Amino acid sequence: MNRRILLGLVAAVGFAGRASAHAFLQHANPGAGAVLRAPPKAVGLVFTEELEPVFSGVAVTDASGRNVESAPAVIAGKSMEAPVRLLPPGRYRVSWHAVSVDTHRTEGAFSFTVKP
Repeated sequence: MNRRILLGLVAAVGFAGRASAHAFLQHANPGAGAVLRAPPKAVGLVFTEELEPVFSGVAVTDASGRNVESAPAVIAGKSMEAPVRLLPPGRYRVSWHAVSVDTHRTEGAFSFTVKP
């Protein structure tokens, strides 16, 4: 009987760990609030879990809300990368949504600035 209880607890803990997985933003380049002297060529995001590329995405926009990406974002594994046009000085917003392979969705946004 004790063995059954132990196996049940192990299974429950294992399931709870897998069920609570979400793809949280782990690292961004440029980072949130960054002030850059030179414009980036791309915005890169790394997450804590593998992503479902079809259901995940990123948008990089200028202060007027216009998209500044030069090509579609590449989403693979735990990362997203959005190539951007040559960015003039100004403030830019990165908005993302990520769906992990276990179907949990997270989203967020941050800004960075390119100095003159």
